[in-house]
Amino acid sequence: MTASPTPQPTFELLPSRGFEGWLAEHKASLAFSTYQAGKVFLLGTKPDGKLAIFNRTLERSMGMAVTDNALYVSTISAIIKFENALRSSEVTSEGYDRVYVPQMAWYTADLDIHDLAEDRHGLIFVNTLFGCLARPSQTHSFEPVWKPPFLSRLAAEDRCHLNGLAIKDKRAAYVTAVSTSDINDGWREHRHNGGVVVDVQSNEIVASGLSMPHSPRWHQDRLWLHNSGTGEFGTLDLDTGRFTPVAFCPGYLRGMAMMGDYAIVGLSEPRDNKTFSGLVLQDRLDAEQISARCGLQVIDLRTGDTVHWVRISGVVSELYDVMVLPGTTNPCLIGFQSDEIRRMISLAPWPDEPKL
Repeated sequence: MTASPTPQPTFELLPSRGFEGWLAEHKASLAFSTYQAGKVFLLGTKPDGKLAIFNRTLERSMGMAVTDNALYVSTISAIIKFENALRSSEVTSEGYDRVYVPQMAWYTADLDIHDLAEDRHGLIFVNTLFGCLARPSQTHSFEPVWKPPFLSRLAAEDRCHLNGLAIKDKRAAYVTAVSTSDINDGWREHRHNGGVVVDVQSNEIVASGLSMPHSPRWHQDRLWLHNSGTGEFGTLDLDTGRFTPVAFCPGYLRGMAMMGDYAIVGLSEPRDNKTFSGLVLQDRLDAEQISARCGLQVIDLRTGDTVHWVRISGVVSELYDVMVLPGTTNPCLIGFQSDEIRRMISLAPWPDEPKL
């Protein structure tokens, strides 16, 4: 008797009406990560206009960064660079107009890497375990480049839960942290109102009293961020330190990508532990008599209205990062758990002068 195959975990993505058309109109796709399910998803549109959903398994995938031709993803022990192997306007037989192939990796060990970005010097990331900004290293797990002024030293203790990074004018500009604690795992005692935004260039705390802030982004000459503990997406007045909510979202907010007059934000269902418990977010959900949702929301920055959304259910319940992939409508990504990686060969152009 032959044993039945083990059922694979399932998930379901349900977009709002017109979401596919909105993506096609902007000639873009979306990428989002879920460390909880260990996957990276790519959302685009097929030639027939229907939603294209592609996913790959990458253990504890979290922060992502996008450049003209590459996608970076942080995982449990490495940062992986996926390079597009297609030429401009080239399309595969399956209809993919961008094929991201793993070409480089930096092995970092488990640093609990959160946000990734590219600045004028290259790749930079939030090293949450050590509470600092860092860069990949050719010889070590990381190269530290900045730490907040309230940390006395670098230690693998996740003292303040540094998590978010905003880039302005190709420089690291602002970071978010859940607290200013200088004690190991001390941030958990300050989830309700201990959150801060720090100006990286001046070392000044420009906002405090926030609840688990995440995902700061500089866009349209303003700093946008999530006050995740209250479920609010909004802006920060850098002169006064005042956070102004733009929209309430029914879930724990993490991940933000900007595209013109729109923000695409990620929502997660709260975990069944003390990290998410007792927050204002839960009180707001109870008052509205709704449950926390997992998925994406597209928010119009001009009105605060949610114009589109994607609801996610099944094995996926927590998201981390969201990215816009401009100029592609149907991307795919080569992973490590199938034979494709053995067969996908990308040939560089013949050099004018061979390096012999």
